[in-house]
Amino acid sequence: MPKDIGTLAEDSLLHDDHEHDDHHDHDHHHDHHHDNHYSDMQARVKALETVLTEKGLIDPAAIDVIVDTYQTKVGPRNGARVVAKAWSDPDFADWLKRDATAAIASLGYTGRQGEHMRAVFNTEETHNLVVCTLCSCYPWSVLGLPPTWYKAPAYRSRAVIDPRGVLGEFGVSLPEEQKIRVWDSTAELRYLVIPQRPEGTQGFSEEQLADLVSRDAMIGAGLAAAPGAAA
Repeated sequence: MPKDIGTLAEDSLLHDDHEHDDHHDHDHHHDHHHDNHYSDMQARVKALETVLTEKGLIDPAAIDVIVDTYQTKVGPRNGARVVAKAWSDPDFADWLKRDATAAIASLGYTGRQGEHMRAVFNTEETHNLVVCTLCSCYPWSVLGLPPTWYKAPAYRSRAVIDPRGVLGEFGVSLPEEQKIRVWDSTAELRYLVIPQRPEGTQGFSEEQLADLVSRDAMIGAGLAAAPGAAA
């Protein structure tokens, strides 16, 4: 997460449109033992989990399984494999443009929060950025759980009205002539950004290509890594 995203001013107006571009197309219980190695939010979550467990409303083991599933089994690596196949297989890339839901499902990546997908391709002329202005709609099946900054009101508002400035805070500097298009995810439709393939990757296997693709690049808040650099 970029250092300043969590503290961005949160008084910007939210927008309802589904597509934009930059040119405009709790206190703890007193009897709860607070372990100082927890952050404020972590301590609150632990306290809530403890109360719900004591009441028999949740099973901590089941929660651990769900979290592990989305962090390690349906996390960003799935999306990276989709991107890598699009880079290396023109027929798949064309299918992804026409029907992303079906193309992604053909690789086995489907399910909750990924039922209806659209892939948007970065080009020399256009860079795509995904946001959910109303909440945190996000394609779990290909990107796992959403990062904290994606859900922050500051990102959700500023990504729409100042996408170039927000990208700069992520360390992404784009040419002035490159248009930035902002896509607003909804409960009905979620987006996957296909970043531009880095130069010098001719002859790379799909597995090697996937190693260059980060979660942020598939949201549009980052770029694919150059060969030899970690994604």
